[in-house]
Amino acid sequence: MTTKDFYYDLPPELIAQRPLSSRDASRLMTLDRKSGEIRHGHFRDIKEYLKPGDCLVMNNTRVIPARLHGVREGTGGRIELLLLRRIDLNTWDVILKPGKRGRKGARFVFGDGLLRAEITEVKNDGNRIVRFEYDGVWEEILDSLGEMPLPPYIKEKLDDRERYQTVYSKVEGSAAAPTAGLHFTDELLGEIRAIGVDTAYLTLHVGLGTFRPVSVENVEEHIMHTEVYELPQEAADKINRARERGGRIVAVGTTSVRTLETVADKDGTVRPESGETSIFIYPGYRFKAVDAIITNFHLPESTLLMLVSAFAGKDNIFRAYKEAVKERYRFFSFGDAMLLY
Repeated sequence: MTTKDFYYDLPPELIAQRPLSSRDASRLMTLDRKSGEIRHGHFRDIKEYLKPGDCLVMNNTRVIPARLHGVREGTGGRIELLLLRRIDLNTWDVILKPGKRGRKGARFVFGDGLLRAEITEVKNDGNRIVRFEYDGVWEEILDSLGEMPLPPYIKEKLDDRERYQTVYSKVEGSAAAPTAGLHFTDELLGEIRAIGVDTAYLTLHVGLGTFRPVSVENVEEHIMHTEVYELPQEAADKINRARERGGRIVAVGTTSVRTLETVADKDGTVRPESGETSIFIYPGYRFKAVDAIITNFHLPESTLLMLVSAFAGKDNIFRAYKEAVKERYRFFSFGDAMLLY
């Protein structure tokens, strides 16, 4: 199985550059993975495909303004830091651009000295470990200096930061949004609960490895990035109870899928735990915990496209994507949605 097997041609104008004015107004394509039937509608129709006893599982991570622009001390050379993962109170794993200015011991200034940083380690993967120095509250400083780390294919500036957050975002730590959840409103979630669907929340802090292309020719040789997750006891109980009663586990987004499949036993029972996952799901994988997936349309040759191909079948997915292009669906983070069931 090669990476090129997961390429498809996408007209650039179909890449959504901004969110719609109403979250649940996006289009919804549904794909029955057994029959192959494809239907078209709008996201607010999602409740018609959910049943009493189902459990909707969502990722409540919250995106931080992780992109920082500064200058190198002494030279004034401009740099950009992208915060990936917090190691301790003042130490982060980061991506630095341009990399030639990122040697160990290099120091940087942000916001006229409001924030300073020093590189303490250059990692084998090219990332840096950075120690920050500041006076005051870290979250307030980051909020005043940082920018939302929108994906590289989005060229337009985001006017409202909250549109790159889900309405249920709670636990800060992501470098990217779990974008399948961007379609939900509080009102829609209330309507879903009213029909007898339970809702459970887990946390997986999304890293920018999500957007990195697979660089190896052989899919099986790809090394997956690592992300921090937590499945609380309350969520595990809801999920296991739904399964025991014959309900479906409906994962909102590939991040929820990866977390559930990480913590699931062979019979689909999930256990409450926290840790780091580098699970890589591609065709041939046997799903244990997930019965349906709500997701967006994904980048060609990406690990996310491989994941949904594993779940619904590669032929089904590529036929659906071909129809999405034909019907002028909006693609990627601010784009339209799919339900795979």
